[in-house]
Amino acid sequence: MANHKSAIKRIRANATKRLRNRYQAKTTRNAIKKLRGTTSKEEATPLLAKVSSMLDRLAKKNVIHKNKAANNKSKLTKFVNGLA
Repeated sequence: MANHKSAIKRIRANATKRLRNRYQAKTTRNAIKKLRGTTSKEEATPLLAKVSSMLDRLAKKNVIHKNKAANNKSKLTKFVNGLA
């Protein structure tokens, strides 16, 4: 157990941040699944912008690696451009 006030506070802060990061990452994964499930380009285009923004935000906050965000965005853009 932590012996210093600052260490106790850091444990609380880390737990809060961990929950927030998990929530945001899970929300983004669900949005990606929803985008992958679309069949029309008109429906997928606004979703792509939203998902790209979410991925950028996660990468900026170091929840996911920046290259993982870039790879996901690239694959999703390719998928949306391939829709009829």
